[in-house]
Formats: sequence, C-alpha cells, structure tokens
Amino acid sequence: MSLWQAVVVFVVSAAVLVRAGSSLAGYADQIADRTKMSRLFVGTMLLAFATSLPELVTEVTAARAGAPDLALGDLFGSSMANMAILATIDLLYRGRVWPSVELGHARVAAVAIALTAMVALSIFTRSTLGIGWVGITPILIAVLYAASIAWFRRMPLLARPGLEVPKVSVQKPTGWSAKAAERSTRSLWVRFAGSALMILITAPVVTLSVKVIADSTGIAQTFLGAALLAVTTSLPELIASIASVRIGAYDMAVGNLFGSNVANMSVLLFADIAYTEGPILAAVSQSQIVSALGAILLMAIAVAAIVGESERTRFRRLEPDAIVLLVAYAATLTAIAYYGQ
Repeated sequence: MSLWQAVVVFVVSAAVLVRAGSSLAGYADQIADRTKMSRLFVGTMLLAFATSLPELVTEVTAARAGAPDLALGDLFGSSMANMAILATIDLLYRGRVWPSVELGHARVAAVAIALTAMVALSIFTRSTLGIGWVGITPILIAVLYAASIAWFRRMPLLARPGLEVPKVSVQKPTGWSAKAAERSTRSLWVRFAGSALMILITAPVVTLSVKVIADSTGIAQTFLGAALLAVTTSLPELIASIASVRIGAYDMAVGNLFGSNVANMSVLLFADIAYTEGPILAAVSQSQIVSALGAILLMAIAVAAIVGESERTRFRRLEPDAIVLLVAYAATLTAIAYYGQ
C-alpha cells in the first residue's frame, strides 16, 4: 500500500473498532445483571478481555511481520492510553467516577503493575532463557494471569466507607437498543461474541496500516506503537468505558481499563510464539523500558487517586488528579519520542 492508502485503511478500520466497542458495554452490563456477577469482575475479566482483542491480534501480526518494537510499543502504549481514558471519563463526568467505585480496583491495578515490571526487568536484562524460542517471562506472566483470574473471581467487595453513589441522569449507552431487555441471555452472549469477533477481524488491518505508515514516514516503531497504534487499539476500551459510565456502571468502566492492562501483559506470550527468531523481549530496543516505566507510573498515579479520593465539593470544577494523570501521559509520550529514536 502507498502512504495515502494506508491512512485511508487506518481511518476506516479504526471506525469499525469504535462501532464494535460501542456495543460491548451494553451487552456486558446486561450479562452482569442476568448472571448476578459483580460489575467489577465483569469489567475486569469479560469486558477487558473483549476490548483487549485488538492488542492480541496486533501483537501477533506485528511479531509475524518482524516488528517486535511495534508489538511491545503497542502493549505499553495501550496500558498508558487506558489510564488517560480513565482520567478523561472522570473529567467528562465531573469527578463522579473515581469517588463512586469500590476499592477492589487497587488489587487489579497492583497485578497490572507487577506484570508490567516483570516485562521491563526482562527487557533490561535481555534474558534469553526460555522454552524453545519462547522466553520464560511471557510464560510465567501467562501463568500468573490465569491465577489472577481465579483471585479476582473470589475476592470480596471492598466498598468505599460512606459511599453514596451520586444521583445522576442515567442515559443509555451508544448502540443500546430499545429491545435489549427482551433478549434472552443466550442472545446477549451471542451478540457480545459477535462484537468481539468484529474487533478480532479488524485489528490486524489496523496493525499493518500503521506499519506501512511507519515504514513510509521513517517514524520509529517504538513511538508509533506507543502513540498512534496504542490509541487506536484502545478505542474499544474508550467507547466501552464511556458507555458503561453513561448507564451508571462505574465499576465496570474502571474494571475494564485496569483489567485490560492485566490482559495486555498476558498477550505477550502469543506475540513471543509468533516471533520465531528468539525471545521477543531480548529483541526489542532498550527504549521500551521507558514505555514500561511510563505505564507503571500512570497506573500508580491512577490507583493513588482512586484510593485517596475524598468527597468532593458540589461546585468543584477542576479535577486535579485527572489533570495530573493526563499531563504525565503527555510527558511520557514525549520521553518515548525522544529516547525511542
């Protein structure tokens, strides 16, 4: 493809990702209601897995195309973008989101931070230890991810003391139909899977178009992965989280974002399997450590903001925690652009 064709393909495929992501939240919310599962768990596992499918396909596609830095840059960049999304939805809804979620999200964030730190350490040491051509770190992360699923399912709710959910006008999310309540539970699962499949099919098209843009413009894959590609593959998280907030499912929105960061690190195993030239973490640029540390920094700020959130005054207009998070996101992207060349 030429550069202009790659840009057109990128825009069209990104629009498809947005449409699919807009449907996921409504179906996930109704599934949670029908199955009586907590919205924190549904957001952390079910919705997060579905919205992380672009990262899964993107990493495999990039790795098979011989672009390991593009793959890792997308993973770390997606984790950073998710935290920027978290700050954005809190700003859009005037600080109603963070004070209204349970404290159990800190546990999910802690797992995401730990897994990201493991990847950063492996890149720093350039360890070639593995099974066949697959590195040992992605395998260990996949095992820990499976264990964390069981932990998240069993962990008790940690409600915020004295929490009173604000009375807000509940709107229906994008893609919510008037006949949704009449659908059977089986129909909801089928439609949820259909939206996820749409994301699964579109993601590799986005990846290949970004690789063409990178090759044509000479922009480093590390930066393009952490910026353009990561923001695009995070579109389902953005749309699904906004849709969740609009129906008052705050825990599902926040759980989706932190859960996606956990899922992002588990995706690394599939990328390593697809990259047959050796352990993928030993092949990427050391500048990826900047991206990893940036993701850890943003998650730490987000957790501190949510856990330490106090009751807000009625007429408070600025949300300093969210603003700090967005400023840190911009600063981290700047550092990646500088060190990623």
